Amino acid sequence: MPPNAPSRRTVLRGAAVTLTAAATTGTATGAAAGAGMSPGAVDHAGAQWMPASPANYRVSQRPSSYPVDYVVIHVTQEHFDDTVAVFRNPDRHTSTHYVVRSADGHIGQCVREKDIARHAGDDDYDNRSIGIAHEGWVDDPVWFTEELYASSAALTAAVCARYAIPLDRTHILGHNEVPGTTHTDPGSNWDWDHYLELVRKA
Repeated sequence: MPPNAPSRRTVLRGAAVTLTAAATTGTATGAAAGAGMSPGAVDHAGAQWMPASPANYRVSQRPSSYPVDYVVIHVTQEHFDDTVAVFRNPDRHTSTHYVVRSADGHIGQCVREKDIARHAGDDDYDNRSIGIAHEGWVDDPVWFTEELYASSAALTAAVCARYAIPLDRTHILGHNEVPGTTHTDPGSNWDWDHYLELVRKA
């Protein structure tokens, strides 16, 4: 966790309070942005629609326009609500299709699967992948909760079933494994063996 940061429990409880308050008041900031909007837009049952700025993804018609061959796993280096705020900022030019919250595995969908999120750092991989971001920091495994793993694994399994993506490490890969990337996420603390086991059981 970053220097001078509060404990994980305090942070996550505070984030949950922030989300609840924002959703209640209708404030369009952070993770509450898009709450209650277009529930039919989500591609994964139980996900909350939290739309990214149109500047941060490309409209497409996948899998007709491009095959979907990969799932790319990210770690945000931000809190859940801050990540969604970044995706809603048109100046940031980045997004993922989904964001998974650490405390409870809650899933936000920010980009439709048919569209192309700007997440991999490589146009070809962007065109042919679904990006899933996970709240947390690569150097602090406490963020990788069982709730996060289980929820993300069920999401990845569903995505792979929709597009006939093999359940292996060639097709479910980390952001750091995209050719030419300079990113390090999800990092050495991400438990790939456990994650793939959960994906295959989902």
